[in-house]
Amino acid sequence: MGSISSSLPSPTFNGQSTFASDLQTALTNAVQIASLPVQLMQASVSTMQSQQQALSGLQSVFGSLQSALGSIGSDSSGTSSATVSDTSVATATATSSALPGTYSIQVDHVGTPTTTLSSTGLTTVTDPTTGNISSSSAFTLTVNGATFNLSPAANTLDSLAAAINGAGAGVQATIVNMGGSTPDYRLAVTSTNVGTTAIQLNDGTQNLLDDPPTAAGTDATYSVDGSSAQVQSTSNQVTLAPGLTVNLLAESSSPVTITVGANYSSLSTDLSNFASAYNSAVSTLGQQIGQNAGPLAGQSLVYNLQNALNGLVNYSGGSGAVNSLASLGLTLDSTGQLSFDSTVFNSQSISAIQQFLGGASTGGFLQSASSALTGLADPSTGAIQSQFTSLQTETTNENALISNEETRVSDLTTNMQQQLSEADAAIANLQEQKSYYTELFQAEYPSSSTS
Repeated sequence: MGSISSSLPSPTFNGQSTFASDLQTALTNAVQIASLPVQLMQASVSTMQSQQQALSGLQSVFGSLQSALGSIGSDSSGTSSATVSDTSVATATATSSALPGTYSIQVDHVGTPTTTLSSTGLTTVTDPTTGNISSSSAFTLTVNGATFNLSPAANTLDSLAAAINGAGAGVQATIVNMGGSTPDYRLAVTSTNVGTTAIQLNDGTQNLLDDPPTAAGTDATYSVDGSSAQVQSTSNQVTLAPGLTVNLLAESSSPVTITVGANYSSLSTDLSNFASAYNSAVSTLGQQIGQNAGPLAGQSLVYNLQNALNGLVNYSGGSGAVNSLASLGLTLDSTGQLSFDSTVFNSQSISAIQQFLGGASTGGFLQSASSALTGLADPSTGAIQSQFTSLQTETTNENALISNEETRVSDLTTNMQQQLSEADAAIANLQEQKSYYTELFQAEYPSSSTS
């Protein structure tokens, strides 16, 4: 007979008669028998909880497999990229709106920023951590007509520079020593863009920066596609075409070439990630199959998921150069694990690859795979989630029944303890009477047998 569930306390009986231990045994046996339904239901709940845990693991790995397929679909048309013939002159980035093609640019001048220093004659600062060029606690910074009110944290040159840098005014403040061995720290303010920039700092009574500036900025200049027209810019980063941004780094004696086209390196990475996600799904599902299978052993869901995985790797479509995962570079080894060979992938034409992959709603491998997995692994309506939800409902209902049964067993225990206490008391009373009359008889007839 199984032991009483740990959720039910072991019944105790403290009697006075010589039959107290027998009554305790009777009570224990009765409660054990009454507790059997509770134990069976608790075992059922434990099994369902193990199944839910296994389902959560499957939901995770099959969800990752779905995500990997989604990434393949997103990158199957390639991502726009830009390459530059001489990256010491310029670099370029392209967005999906950039038109494929070849562009040329000649950088005549990368431009210079405007720099201005605090004026001669202001308070000499020998230590920027304690001194400042002005005793004011409030300043006004003006950049190309836009004003910024500054309140440095302390009346020091360091704090003033930090306030300028935190103003978001399009300038950068630094501190330079103009005094050599005898310190004379000055405030230097430089525009973040190239070209002429009007910069001034006022403490409420006077301007604090040189005017004209110490170094006036110059625009960046360049020409495009052999045109004689020179383009001017106040930034080293220019938009050469819609979706195509070029960073000007150095002057060039001749044009550099920028080529915009589709890049499929992301798709290659996606296929490699798909192989990893597939292998994780196979390994996790394998824990529910075979001689040492987990709590989902024998369930139809396990075989449906297995069939879905087999369908993915055995898919074939079309008569082109790419008509299977193997021709795409994805192959199974003897253990059922998938591997990706980028060399095979790179040897195929992108048009053949795209034809085989298709799209989630336009046919091909992606539509077939998406259709197979969505019905099983969709986080809201898939078979895995549906079975998990069903088990959760069953667990809740079973726990309610367990609670009712535990109440019944508890009531039974209380009633039996009361009844046995009364019986034990009666027995103890009879035993006392027996002892009394026995002693009385022996006192009256001492020579008689005690029997």
